[in-house]
Amino acid sequence: MALVFIGFMGAGKSSAARSVAALLDAEPLDSDREIERALGESIESFFDREGEGAFREREEQIVLEMLGREDARVVALGGGAVTSPLVRETLAPHTVVHLEVDPDDAWRRASGRGRPLARDRARFDQLHRDREALYESVADAVVPRHEREEVRHVVPALLALEGAPAGTRLAWAPVESGAHPVFFGEGAAGAIRHPSDGRRFVITDANVAAVHALPGDWTHVLAPGEAEKTLTRAEEALREMARAGVERGDLVVAFGGGVVGDLAGFCAAVYQRGVRCVQVPTTLVAQVDSAYGGKTGVDLPEAKNYVGAYHQPSAVVVDPALLATLPAEERAAGYAEVVKTALIAGGPLWAKVRQGGEPDASVIWGCMRTKLAVVAEDERDAGRRQVLNLGHTIGHAIEAATSYRRYRHGEAVAIGLLCALRLSGRDALRVEVAELLSSHGLPTTFDGAPPESVVDLIERDKKKRGGTVRFVLVEAPGDVTPGHVVPGEAIREAVVEAHAG
Repeated sequence: MALVFIGFMGAGKSSAARSVAALLDAEPLDSDREIERALGESIESFFDREGEGAFREREEQIVLEMLGREDARVVALGGGAVTSPLVRETLAPHTVVHLEVDPDDAWRRASGRGRPLARDRARFDQLHRDREALYESVADAVVPRHEREEVRHVVPALLALEGAPAGTRLAWAPVESGAHPVFFGEGAAGAIRHPSDGRRFVITDANVAAVHALPGDWTHVLAPGEAEKTLTRAEEALREMARAGVERGDLVVAFGGGVVGDLAGFCAAVYQRGVRCVQVPTTLVAQVDSAYGGKTGVDLPEAKNYVGAYHQPSAVVVDPALLATLPAEERAAGYAEVVKTALIAGGPLWAKVRQGGEPDASVIWGCMRTKLAVVAEDERDAGRRQVLNLGHTIGHAIEAATSYRRYRHGEAVAIGLLCALRLSGRDALRVEVAELLSSHGLPTTFDGAPPESVVDLIERDKKKRGGTVRFVLVEAPGDVTPGHVVPGEAIREAVVEAHAG
């Protein structure tokens, strides 16, 4: 098998291949260079004289020959090579890495450099849009916003793919404080061991431990439920780690849903001032949202997630097959985060989610990619990342007001989403979202606490700045913005309307 780099013009495929080949002590192969050698002239001159059709025929022939060579260990393909069905078919046994590139960066790097298809900006941008889906369809791994050194860091994760179950994919999370891989595929949880060094202290809950094998050197089992996400339970886990002799070179494995992921990640962040953590999410809410981004923490009786730390995982292993054992009500709770993420993403993801139906692997992948992109822009919640709080300000208050026992996190978020859409003045969209949530068994109103208690807890939201709680509002799917100041009376009216009483 070869590592094959694909992507649009200016993505840096050739430089990435050279960098990775040097790391692997291999000779990089570059299709553009091989084509010019075979043609005896530049691609630009042949393309202008013979046309694109003739060029694609020669490109296909030379690429197929390259991929069949015994020394094809690291290969860079031209941007249009994957338009050939034969090339796409031949790529199947190889590890294909899509290096993403922003169209502005691509134009800056490619225009005026002898590239025949980089002369007209409008056509260039259209070509970029058209090819993105094609690259996505053949890629085993996606590296966003490629930088040469970053690709070198991805190599151990790419090599881990070679022993993974068929269909396993990798998305690289380019987070400033700790870039890491996200492995995605059925069977991945039992097959991927990355990082490969260090002993593993597994933290899980009783429900997960009853139905899944837990690969680790030690196991610590929590009682299930948000009510267990406390400092007391974190201390119990930390003391067990100390008694077991967990060292700085070992790993904490969070094998479970959002509660397990938050608490285990928090323990990893504070134990001996930080040890590595691997997230293995087993619930829908964790697979589409909470396993990514590095937010860890526990609750206080006064408010949710008031004690925590940012601690990026060393890897996330997402296995959609684990959802087969998920109770229907837990899967429904995760659906609220699917709808939230689709509203933020807009475009194809929202178009698919609004059709209804159960979220499949492609929807989970789309939600994961959306969150990774947002976190890459703003790891520490200083700006863009705040959009991920859509529906959560009121949702968290409902959870706290009902002592974390009446509503699952996703159920409270469902109600909070509808409140946010009311505050946004998007009544038609609110009706559509309410129908989606209801069709999956999610509540659209709450009880168990008076509206006044919820409003009081909103005022204590941990994201409050300068004494003011700011809301995430929706203009339209794909147009979601944070930082909105909402009059107190409007907040109270939204909460009262959402109250079942």
